[in-house]
Amino acid sequence: MTAGAPGTDHGLVDIAIIGGGINGAGIARDAAGRGLKVLLCEKDDFAEGTSSRSGKLVHGGLRYLEYYEFRLVREALIEREVLLASAPHIIWPMRFVLPHSPEQRPAWLIRTGLFLYDHLGGGKQLPPSRGLDLSRAPEGVPLRPEFRRGFEYSDCWVDDARLVILNLLDAARKGARILPRTRAVSARREGDHWRLEMQAEDGGTQVVHARALVNAAGPWVQDVVQGVAGLNSAHHVRLVKGSHIVVPKFWSGPQAYLLQNEDRRVIFVNPYEGNLALIGTTDIPYDGRAEDVAIDDDEVAYLLGVLRRYFRSPPRDGQTVHAFSGVRPLYDDNSENPSAVTRDYVFEMHGTTAQPPLLAIFGGKITTYRRLAEHALGRLEPWFPSMTAAWTARRPLPGGDIGGTFEGFAANLAQAYPDLPGTVIHHYARLYGTRARDLLGSVRSVPDLGRHFGGNFYEREAAFLRETEWATGPADFLERRTKHGLHLTRAQRDAFENYL
Repeated sequence: MTAGAPGTDHGLVDIAIIGGGINGAGIARDAAGRGLKVLLCEKDDFAEGTSSRSGKLVHGGLRYLEYYEFRLVREALIEREVLLASAPHIIWPMRFVLPHSPEQRPAWLIRTGLFLYDHLGGGKQLPPSRGLDLSRAPEGVPLRPEFRRGFEYSDCWVDDARLVILNLLDAARKGARILPRTRAVSARREGDHWRLEMQAEDGGTQVVHARALVNAAGPWVQDVVQGVAGLNSAHHVRLVKGSHIVVPKFWSGPQAYLLQNEDRRVIFVNPYEGNLALIGTTDIPYDGRAEDVAIDDDEVAYLLGVLRRYFRSPPRDGQTVHAFSGVRPLYDDNSENPSAVTRDYVFEMHGTTAQPPLLAIFGGKITTYRRLAEHALGRLEPWFPSMTAAWTARRPLPGGDIGGTFEGFAANLAQAYPDLPGTVIHHYARLYGTRARDLLGSVRSVPDLGRHFGGNFYEREAAFLRETEWATGPADFLERRTKHGLHLTRAQRDAFENYL
């Protein structure tokens, strides 16, 4: 699955999508499944920007209730249930413990918010919230003794970058043309279609003619409207920097924690990759180039400071094993507080029904990407009256058709390959679901997996990622398609890069 050769003309499609993050991938999947001819181009690797640098949660947004975002929270809670059913290998329930900090939000307000959170979405898959006596409950053991009261509620974990890839895989299966590392250079209207010129990584020019253009470029959405298409935009994005750190896990149990800081921000403390913890996020206004975003020392100190306030034995300075930053392209609603800027999405349509349209997407969040895609295609329906109805709510993503529980599926996979290490089988089950059988094929023993790069990473998986998931560069394999990079030594990483 590679970009076309220099000078490629992809002919006429119904929709050309610029941007290979979660919104672009979701629209490509939905549109292709409705019978439309689709092409998607992405200037870098898929999910390389915001969509791989999230807090990795499918959640309703408990804190958004404070800002009266009831419609957004309800939609997100409903979507949480839909996505959990569609991809149970990469999305799973998680319980969050919220220690009560009385000088911040009063207990009655938290109870009210959790009651709404339990009922707004109407879902029944996840257990409801409850109060906790942290002086007695095991979830209180790692916390400082002054936190004696707390609450517990449900949300879901997601492998964000893999969610993007699964949507693109399904789009490609349904006929969409998917072009990684292919930059949109210029777009102009020619009669009843757009002529979109693109440039591949090797410098070759590619052209597609499209009846409609979708701008899902995330932080670069205004650059595409103005720089690529030469149009004026009435909307703006507000870039907010969110940073996370990864540290060794410092508590027992599967639960996560949600901490209220003195500045009223909330920080998630989540189990990550078995023996690690993911801590974040910061919400800081950002004025630089989205490509240049990086965590700074003050953000690391801020996150560690919040942990020290709540935990008996928090990680120390210097124990951070990984860190990353992302830029959230939020719709600019003129809010003074970056944490209060809406996570809702807004569409901007350029063109009348007598012209080929350009639909630009401002804002959004990973949990609501599927509904965003449905709404986007609803806006384009006047140009495509014969497209079929919405369908993605009822269909699993690739690998998600496991039947029953994930634990049962993983156990059955292990029985089918009894001579392979259990940790390797579990890893394949988690990342690939039923596609793990495609990866393994006739493998029967460890030597059949090929060269061992370290941890659970073998040559067989690398080949599968290269052949089926557009992986080419080291970070594609080690950071986005998988998280193997967190478990390899520097020497092992270097050896894999040399292998490529």
